[in-house]
Amino acid sequence: MTRALTFRRLFAGLGTLSLRPFDLTEDVTTLHGWVTQPYARYWGLLDASVADVHAEYLRIERSAHHRAFLGEHDGRPAFLMERYEPTYDAIGEVYDVAPGDIGMHVLVGPPVAPITGFTGAVFETIMDSLFSDPLVDRVVVEPDVRNTKIHALNERMGFRKHSVVQLPDKQAWLSFCTRDQYADAHRMNEAG
Repeated sequence: MTRALTFRRLFAGLGTLSLRPFDLTEDVTTLHGWVTQPYARYWGLLDASVADVHAEYLRIERSAHHRAFLGEHDGRPAFLMERYEPTYDAIGEVYDVAPGDIGMHVLVGPPVAPITGFTGAVFETIMDSLFSDPLVDRVVVEPDVRNTKIHALNERMGFRKHSVVQLPDKQAWLSFCTRDQYADAHRMNEAG
């Protein structure tokens, strides 16, 4: 079955990374295998059953303000991206949402074999896809304060920490990245 891709980017020496809508029927087992791994503890689904993951992504599928996308590396499932409107999320209750804000979550699947620079390429693909929407001016993230790996990656991609906020399920670093901040970070990353 051919699935409609929503975004694709080729990385020299790494291959093609692409995004497509999450398919609840086909992708839930793969996602369950990822979210129940110890490294995915901040996703909050370590003890979830396949039915639990299905229920969560059915809720997202039915939402008018939240969408899930499966990321593929050369056609194989490799990461998940969620895009959401902060106004309709708990994060929208702890800061003043601006027009053009879009929320994002990312989870990289466990590697078949480690590839240097892969996570950075995944993040660039996601940011490029979000900013390809002319209505998006700023990306909003709210990772758990304990998730130091994602904080470092966010900073490398241009995010600036705003404040620590209390959400229903975690204490989080509210962080923002504008188009210009991402473009500046991207230039810096390419320069080495």
